[in-house]
Amino acid sequence: MIRRERFISEGADAVFAFHKCDILRVLSLLSSGRGLGEHVMKRRAEILLINPNLMKPPVAPVAIDFLGGVLRAAGYGVRFLDLAFEEDITSAIERELDRDVLFVGVTVRNVDDSFFATRDFCLSKVAAIIETIKRRTDAPVVLGGVGYSIFPIAALEYCGADFGIQGDGETAIVRLAGTMAERTDGSRIPGLVSKKNELWSITEPEPVDLSAVDLSDRTTADNVRYFHEGGMVGFESKRGCNASCSYCADPLAKGKTCRERPPGQVGDEIASLVNLGVDHLHTCDSEFNIPYRHAAEICREFIRRGLGERMRWYAYMTPAYFDDELASLLRRAGCVGINFGADHCNPAMLKTLGRNHSADSIEEASRICREHRIACMLDLLLGGPGETPETVREAVEFMKRIDPSCVGASMGLRIYPGTAMARSLAPQLKRGAPGIHGLDSDDTRCLMPVYYVSPELGENPQQLLFDLVSGDQRFFVASPDRGESDYNYNDNSILAEAIRSGQRGAFWDILRRLKSE
Repeated sequence: MIRRERFISEGADAVFAFHKCDILRVLSLLSSGRGLGEHVMKRRAEILLINPNLMKPPVAPVAIDFLGGVLRAAGYGVRFLDLAFEEDITSAIERELDRDVLFVGVTVRNVDDSFFATRDFCLSKVAAIIETIKRRTDAPVVLGGVGYSIFPIAALEYCGADFGIQGDGETAIVRLAGTMAERTDGSRIPGLVSKKNELWSITEPEPVDLSAVDLSDRTTADNVRYFHEGGMVGFESKRGCNASCSYCADPLAKGKTCRERPPGQVGDEIASLVNLGVDHLHTCDSEFNIPYRHAAEICREFIRRGLGERMRWYAYMTPAYFDDELASLLRRAGCVGINFGADHCNPAMLKTLGRNHSADSIEEASRICREHRIACMLDLLLGGPGETPETVREAVEFMKRIDPSCVGASMGLRIYPGTAMARSLAPQLKRGAPGIHGLDSDDTRCLMPVYYVSPELGENPQQLLFDLVSGDQRFFVASPDRGESDYNYNDNSILAEAIRSGQRGAFWDILRRLKSE
């Protein structure tokens, strides 16, 4: 049987080629006396979704799959333009806008590359793409996504888009489509950012109940191509984070309440991807093992379905809430690598960073992974308030001693407005102030990359880190030189070539394996 989505996407002539469930819907409308006007209008409305992420290797846009799925389920036609695979961006946009659309949705995953060493402002590329879109159509341009949600007004102004959706988009985008198609008031749409009388307003975002919406449809993006050119594909088992990390913007973008997806639904999604040959995946959860119970349930679901024997996957986790029992479940479920947000080992620095784990729990996590044959990546976040050469040395030597599979060492804290770190640094957030890097104007919204690096680390903190690592092959350090130890995944030519040659898995694990060859 031809799928219903095909009729939705084939334009006005297909409106009357109804699937069985459409016929039932029409009969219901007729019997209610409401007529076909609203139904036909919705069927004829097409929405263009665009992925503007040009990073290489490409990262599959999971949000696009989620939004495309809920829009189709609501009866809208969905077209998707993936600029990650287009050589001529202008021509691609013109091609897709040859016919009318209700609106153009652009998802912003990355505002910048989040590395002090490089400070690539990715949003400038998005702004150029939106300018091209607006030259070609009068349809409204709507921004959304994790990166956008951190800067809902500043990013909208910078890019010149018409509307934004802050936070979860699944409910909001369907309601926005309805108000545009039916020309009704959308002022109460959750998370909507709009302008009225030259003033921006934001409606309070509403976290989506992920137990009540099915997000297992992963057919909008070409995930098979992303697997072949990006080495893996992401999935999300929960959304939101209630951790207290002082520097992290995830609670701003995804909400502070952790909302779990039903394990069976996640299992359906993963099984569909594995059946397509996508057998290396990575979680998009802020911390997969928060809450511990749900992480265990997801693993048991994968084990029950036999997925652990058919795929390999990786996860972001906290060193807290990790033990032998969970490691055993993870391994049986197919997990082969964990990226732990260790951040530091010094108690005072961990407190400054708002972390609730200790050096002992980091060491224990590394040991458990080693015993269960799970690759272990520990991330260091150095340069925060109070950091000294001695505490940096302490962290590096600690990592060398506990011997994880590899260590990512990042210098400098990106300042995100709305975080505890940004509030504590507010009195110092001035152009030319000690420790503040990248603030070139009096605009303290920090849309363009602004970093804090402890002044106590001297004039060249990056060199201090390089000297302490001293060529240890277990360490990855972000560097403008983009050498073989480069920890920045944005336009990483070594990583991209490895994937073209057949390497698969988390980016850090691919680079780790390359070093050991």
